[in-house]
Amino acid sequence: MTAFEQERRNKVQRLPARGQYEREEVYRIVDDALICHVGFVIDGQPFVIPTLHARDGDTLLLHGSSASRLMKHAGAGGALCITVTQVDGIVLARSIFNHSINYRSAVLFGRGQLVTAPEEKLAALACFTERLLPGRWDDAREPNRKELKATAVVAVPIDSASAKVRVGPPKDDEEDLALPVWAGVLPLGQSYGEPLADPGAAAELPLPEYLAAYLAARRE
Repeated sequence: MTAFEQERRNKVQRLPARGQYEREEVYRIVDDALICHVGFVIDGQPFVIPTLHARDGDTLLLHGSSASRLMKHAGAGGALCITVTQVDGIVLARSIFNHSINYRSAVLFGRGQLVTAPEEKLAALACFTERLLPGRWDDAREPNRKELKATAVVAVPIDSASAKVRVGPPKDDEEDLALPVWAGVLPLGQSYGEPLADPGAAAELPLPEYLAAYLAARRE
């Protein structure tokens, strides 16, 4: 994969050494996250909306209610700034000033394009579903005509992007290293619990094999 060209809107200004522009690195952060935050401006008022996302190559997919202002703005070709952040640890330094977090973040820029063809919308919704849990699309009922009409799907070709990453131990000042204060990193991460069956189910069903395999692979 190629790198995103560094320009004014995507160039990391603060601590530029942490900036990354390779598409592979940016996309890895995007794909690891379940939620993104979409920033946009309507009549001078900025909004930031958290939502699910999926990626199809160099295009980010968003979906939501056809009546939502985000979908209307994005579907009309409005400018978007999309961010993703993963927190990997709390960095405890000897001085308060040097406390930090270890993180992976990505900022993407683009303009939305409304997906209108029913078969393309279904393909996009399948992309969302399979991203959440591979195998689920073929197991559950697909959206009907009414549900498909109520759902907007927007494709956002990624025009520009960058990532910013911090890893490693605290970076204390030389004169603070001898202080009798514990310093280090408190790792953070997501984990999966035991699946909870819907108590309102008409009948007790075994856990789907694809779900069991998914959980097993992430608990290794």
